[in-house]
Amino acid sequence: MVGAERVQEFPMSQDQSPSTSRRQFLKATGGVAAATALSGFGFPAVHTESSGTIKVALVGCGGRGGGAAVNALSTTSGPIQLVAMADAFADRLNGCYNNLKPSMGAKMDVPEDRRFVGYDAYRKAMDCLSPGDVVILTTPPAFRWVHFKQAIDKRLNVFMEKPVTVDGPTSRRMLLLADESIKANLKVGVGLMSRHARNLQELAKRIRNGELGEIVLMRGYRMHGPAGYSESLPKPGDVSDLEYQIRRFHSFLWASGGCFSDFYIHIIDHLAWMKNAWPISAQASGGRHYQTNGDGVPFVDQNLDTYSVEYTFGDGTKFYFDGRCQNGTHGKYSSYVHGTKGVAVASRANDCGGPSAIYRGHNMDDGKVLWQSTDSSNPYQNEWDALIDAIRNDRPFNEVKRGVDASLVTSMGRMAAHTGQVITYQQMLNCEHEFAPFLESLPEDPRAPLTPGSDGRYPAPQPGMKPNREY
Repeated sequence: MVGAERVQEFPMSQDQSPSTSRRQFLKATGGVAAATALSGFGFPAVHTESSGTIKVALVGCGGRGGGAAVNALSTTSGPIQLVAMADAFADRLNGCYNNLKPSMGAKMDVPEDRRFVGYDAYRKAMDCLSPGDVVILTTPPAFRWVHFKQAIDKRLNVFMEKPVTVDGPTSRRMLLLADESIKANLKVGVGLMSRHARNLQELAKRIRNGELGEIVLMRGYRMHGPAGYSESLPKPGDVSDLEYQIRRFHSFLWASGGCFSDFYIHIIDHLAWMKNAWPISAQASGGRHYQTNGDGVPFVDQNLDTYSVEYTFGDGTKFYFDGRCQNGTHGKYSSYVHGTKGVAVASRANDCGGPSAIYRGHNMDDGKVLWQSTDSSNPYQNEWDALIDAIRNDRPFNEVKRGVDASLVTSMGRMAAHTGQVITYQQMLNCEHEFAPFLESLPEDPRAPLTPGSDGRYPAPQPGMKPNREY
């Protein structure tokens, strides 16, 4: 979405805004800047001439990385070319390259000497770019702050996937990096594509205009069978702990925030957008009902397979979210907003699928439809069109702080379930449990952030028994 089409975001009052707590925290903790080795860059404005070729490097060649590369190369506002690729693992990089080449080959110039493998590959890929070019950061989110810091050093514009953080310390770090990227006039997109879904943009405008009345309740659901790497069996003997955990990143909280953060953030984010506020606290429950596969082999990952969260906003209204990864159960993957005048369907299916609609009353009967969206454009493409337009025309565009807020609010619900406590936004931001504190030292220090026990299992959440830590 470009320019005036963007919906105004979150003019929240001081007493209910998590951003107030965030600003107070950052003001009171000057030591955080030293911990991240940031001292201010003083960069001049950076942007690409509107007619020039924008070079792109892809860091993280999984499925989402390949999809983001296709969207980047499909923008039509000027010449753009993929010139470098990087991944920790050669098979992932080669698979992504071979998938992209048939359809995107005309916009690719990635010879073998610009395909980099290893834990330091991101540096080499960024070295192939010039200031004002774009790096795509689609590795597991644990690496986001490390790679973003390097991009700022190189004066590169960025597209980064969600979540952007999974714990308190890296969230504080990312907020400081966000400030540095804004000072450097870098354009940064965050892959919360619901914000660029035209159906949700129109619904947000109509809610702001009072067509739904006052919001009194919101509901979100993502319930389906196991997906991604949400369940993991014991590590094969010929694979290191670090490689195993990165390859199966959904199974480990340090790498992804688990299935909760990686799967549920979209609905949590876009319902907060509809409310025009971030929740200030969460209480939650969850459970691991199936601890082995059908053959009796134990799952060793850190996920629960059901989650139920009650988020509370500053005005006391509630947002209920239910997540489930279980076969044979009722599937529901949608979101709803209840107001004093009726109910709205935000996402009808998946993370932001249309059509969105507003109904008179709270029964969603066909005869009670007051409005229904008609735009079906691709939100993944929309977000890239907006980013490239901002780069070419030097428009303000930086979604990092909003991405951190969405990631923190998601982590807040996850921590509430994993600890059995009520967790506030400020508690999540201030939490000192850093899941992977030494990732910046890779590849020189290739330790795995988690070590399995003698039974091969990894530390799991223990609600009530560990009230201040998720594991």
